[in-house]
Amino acid sequence: MTERGSSRFAWPVRRRMPPSPEDIAVQDIEAREAADRQLPPPPPGPLIEAPPRFNLAVFRLAGLGLALVLALVLALIRVIGSGPPSIAQLRAEAGVDTWPVLTVGVKADQPGIGYYDPKTHIWIGFDIDIAYMIAEDLGFRRDEVRFYAIESEDRARMQATDPASDPPNQRVPVKLVIASYSITAERIAQGVKFAGPYLYTEQSVVTLEGHPPVNTFKDLTGKKVCSLSASTSTSALTQAQAIVVTRNLVSDCFDLLHKHEVEAISTDAAILGGYKAKDTGDTIHHWDIGLDNSERWGINVGESKALQTLVNVTLYKSWKDPHDERWELAYRNNFQPEINANLPTPLAVAEQPPVPRPDVRQLPWENDLP
Repeated sequence: MTERGSSRFAWPVRRRMPPSPEDIAVQDIEAREAADRQLPPPPPGPLIEAPPRFNLAVFRLAGLGLALVLALVLALIRVIGSGPPSIAQLRAEAGVDTWPVLTVGVKADQPGIGYYDPKTHIWIGFDIDIAYMIAEDLGFRRDEVRFYAIESEDRARMQATDPASDPPNQRVPVKLVIASYSITAERIAQGVKFAGPYLYTEQSVVTLEGHPPVNTFKDLTGKKVCSLSASTSTSALTQAQAIVVTRNLVSDCFDLLHKHEVEAISTDAAILGGYKAKDTGDTIHHWDIGLDNSERWGINVGESKALQTLVNVTLYKSWKDPHDERWELAYRNNFQPEINANLPTPLAVAEQPPVPRPDVRQLPWENDLP
């Protein structure tokens, strides 16, 4: 074969050149873009907040609030640690919470005031209702109140008797005396510690029907007049030069009157009015002698200043609180039914006497006293 012939069938050979670095870079970019189009987008990364800036105003407000709280706590401690006693302290000092019952000395022979029915063993009257009112505020139920009969001369020493005892009339010391007991300067000077007053009344006179009019104590000059021992009426009768006969029980005075052994009886109108109201036979006459001085009934609390304050708290609340009608109810139940039978002689003022506000410490959120 000739050389020419061999060149006739010989195809020119194209040599493949290796890719350049630029071509490789382009191919890598295209491959990555194609892969990115096929994959889902990556989830967003967490947001990073910038750290809060220090707030000086908030810090100052917090410090001011803390200072105010500390000041309030210190003031409260100062109030609790000084000043007048609280109700709880008064109860502890008086020993009220240690008493199983409340013993009260009352009159047993004064209708409308304090009366004991020996058949039913029931105590009734204005003083009885006042005792229940005070007992309620001291924390005693009605069945935890014990009443005992007390005579006039025993009211200061607070020694009563039990009419239901066996043997009868055994001596009993009492915690309170609520027994038509007038507050006087002389009795206070003698050491009687009164709470109150809880009633205003005045002195009057009772005679048998048909007796000449009695307008003043002077109309009884030279006459025998019965009055209660240690009664405020005795001094006025003595000044009028009446012949004074004293008894410990007003019922004994009425026995003397009906036997014509005395011409008259003189004591508080609230007491005599009860007897006149029960006098269905009109055998006695009740005279108004027109004295200007009022009799102020008080409650003997013994030696305890704390108990005196606690009783005054009840009387003050009863007088000051318009929603507390316990005193008014006691008046309506006991005196109101007696008024017509005693006209025109007044029995007792139909308004509760004012009582000064007791000096008792109260916390800001307490409302024991109006």
